[in-house]
Order: sequence, then C-alpha cells, then structure tokens
Amino acid sequence: MTPSRNILMEHRPSGRKPRARRDGLKVWVKSLGCPKNTVDTEKLVGQLGAGVRPVADARNADLLFVNTCGFIEPAVKESVRSILDLAGEIQGRKKKPLLAVAGCMVGRYGRDELAREIPEVDVWLTPDQREQWGELLLAALDRPYRPELRRLSTPPSYAYLKISEGCRHRCAFCTIPSIRGPLRSSPREELLAEAGSLAGQGVKELVLIAQDLTDYGQDLGLDRTVFPDLLRSLGDVEGLRWLRMLYLYPRGITPELLAAVREVDALLPYFDMPLQHSHPDILKNMGRPFAVEPERVCGQIREAIPDAALRTTLIVGYPGETDEHFRHLCDFVEKMRFTQLGVFTFWPEEGTVAAGLPDQVEAHVKEERRDILMELQQEISRDILEEQVGSTQDVLVDTVNPEWPGLHNGRVWFQAPDVDGMCYISGPDVAPGAMVQADIVESSEYDLTGLAVERQQD
Repeated sequence: MTPSRNILMEHRPSGRKPRARRDGLKVWVKSLGCPKNTVDTEKLVGQLGAGVRPVADARNADLLFVNTCGFIEPAVKESVRSILDLAGEIQGRKKKPLLAVAGCMVGRYGRDELAREIPEVDVWLTPDQREQWGELLLAALDRPYRPELRRLSTPPSYAYLKISEGCRHRCAFCTIPSIRGPLRSSPREELLAEAGSLAGQGVKELVLIAQDLTDYGQDLGLDRTVFPDLLRSLGDVEGLRWLRMLYLYPRGITPELLAAVREVDALLPYFDMPLQHSHPDILKNMGRPFAVEPERVCGQIREAIPDAALRTTLIVGYPGETDEHFRHLCDFVEKMRFTQLGVFTFWPEEGTVAAGLPDQVEAHVKEERRDILMELQQEISRDILEEQVGSTQDVLVDTVNPEWPGLHNGRVWFQAPDVDGMCYISGPDVAPGAMVQADIVESSEYDLTGLAVERQQD
C-alpha cells in the first residue's frame, strides 16, 4: 500500500507531456531528507550539463526535480505533499515542465505503484538508477547528454562527501537497507579526486557522510584500518581546514581511528554516533549488538581525546521500553553530557521487524519521554556553551543572517551544519566562506555569539 492513498485528496492537474526546448535548461530542485540526498541532487544537477540554469520559481522551470525521503512515514507524507503542491503550482501552464521524482520514497514503494497513485509525475527515478538520473531526464526532454561536475547547493564554506552507499546492518527499526541497498564503498581514488575538486572550489570543510562511515571498505573484504587510512589521505588535501565525520557506529571506534583523529590536523575530534539507546535490553531488541555498551565506547573516546565533542541520537518509546528503561536512558544522558543530542520518538515502519513487536508504547508516552530528554539536554547544552564564553575560536562563516544587517551565521568546530547550533558572528573580514578567529561573547541553550578579532598587520 502506498503512502499517498490517505493524503491524495487534491484536484489533480492534467498530465500533458512537455515540449522539447533548445535554450538553457531551467531547473527547479527540491531535496528532502538527509545530506546523502543533498549529494545525490547536486550530482544530478551536474549531470544535466553546463547549460542548466537553477530557478527559484517552479513556474519558470523546464524541469522540476524532487528528491524524496522514504525513511519514516512523516517523511514520506512530506514528500507526497511536496509533489502535489508542485503539481498544483504548474497546473494550467501552456508549456508544462517535466515533473521528475527520485530517491528513497521511489525505492521503497516502487515506480509502478507510485505512478498509479500520483499520475501527475512524468518520470520516476529509483535510487539504483542514481548514476543515470541526468541521462534519463535529458532523454525525456529530448536534449543531449553532456554531464559536468557536481553543482554544490550548500553555502561556500562546506560540502558533503559521501564515501559509501547503502548499509549492511539490519537494525530492527530501519528501512534503509531495503531502500538504498547493500553497502557499496566508493573507490578511494574517486573520493580523493572529488575532495580535491571541492577544495579547489574554495570549500574549507568537508563533511563525510555514509550510513556508517566506519564500515567503509567492509564490502570489499578490507580490514578496519582502511577508513583511518582514507581519513589521513583526505587530511592532506590542499586547502581543507576541517574534516568532519557524521554517522560513526560504535563498534567502528577503533584504536586506529582514534589515533587518526589525534594525528590529522584537519580531522575534527567530533564523534557523531547514533547510539539510539543505553539499556542493553532495548539495544538487543533493536538488533544492535554492537552498541551493547555505549558508555564504554564514550569512555574510550574521552580517554583517548579528552576534549572530544560527542553527538548522538536516541529513540524513545521503542516497543517494550518501560519506565525503568527510560530512567536508565535519562541517567545515561546526565552522566555522558553529550555536546549535541537529538531525540526521536519510535515510529513503527511498515516492513520492519520492530513494527510487529509486542508492547508498543502509546504515542503520548513517547512524546512525553522525548520532551523530558530534550529538557534535560537543554540544560546540559547551556552549561557546555557557557564554558565557551571568553574563549577565542575559529569560526567558519556559512551565510549572511537574513534578519540582522552585518550579522552572519557561522559555526565553531563542534557545530556541524544543519544538525547542531550555530555561532552568530560579526566584525572584520566576516563573509560567507571565510574562516575567522572570534572572541565568544555570549551563549544560549544551543547557540554562541562571537565577535571577529581584527587581523594583525605585518
């Protein structure tokens, strides 16, 4: 059953085919979900060639492209609504643009069933066609295929580098392996070339992403030193200032990885580990035997790198989670004092083992537990950021603040883009893409405020 059946209630526009055009291709894109989708969308725009012209108004486009998320039902509903809103926006145009939908929702539910439910869409593209998305769309538009390099959509300061696709883990609550397929590591040479290209464009921070970074190379039968070796090579890329890791599974935190973090100057001591819970009973039921002792893993990191920033995500309300299990989780959060923490309520996704487990937790209990944990983390975060006031930090400037003239949005080393707080910064030499030194003058629950230090003249 597709997700669209309960929310497809709007009037449907007619589905006329687009006319072929020979001028610059005007493209409107929307990327939903995780940074992995962001990378896929950027590469798609590059595949469309040098003549592509991104436009902000969908009504002015020749091609409309939506890269969907299909991880959990709320994300699927958001994807469907985005498609229907878009179809309504272009309804009645004499020259209807090509409406293309790609990504995880398509991989999860299949092109044929989605095409029956949402006939407004002209082209459906599955995740396993990713390398051919541009070629397929240009063929549908009757245009030649002359691909170019990836077109970045992030601010000039940072870019994502996806080092592998898919996942070989089988967590009981997760749909990712069935959507994105098994683990497939990208060739080392291609990653280094892409990193060099991004640095050559002025990018100062590379954010490494994968479903599990530490699993890199395991599909090829390589040992776990291959990922630290890759980090050392990436750390040598000229022009890069920061190298950040997102999505490190606990069992992949090896002595070799910790040594690389200590020794590679650009590699930030920022550990993002999706622990999901602290109690061994819940972790076992989640199918996460490699996370049985999360406290021990956190202790290993802090012993090796005392100033490390630890970030994690937790799930509350997993089937069978009792008040005792939740108290264990609260005690764990208080003891660990994570620099950053995200909390999600369990969602019983169709097709997962967890959806069929007994002792499902009521929605209001899940929401209450999430709120309790977030209030607890808010106090921890406030205390951690207060300690930064009076220090001098490198701040990577992302964007101009849209509300306050002269103010910019930036980040210090323990703040990842999109998922963490930010550092509001003003002063000399502050501009998007710049890295400046700043005195931290103020803090709040999740954000910092800094004043750039004027450079000394030689």
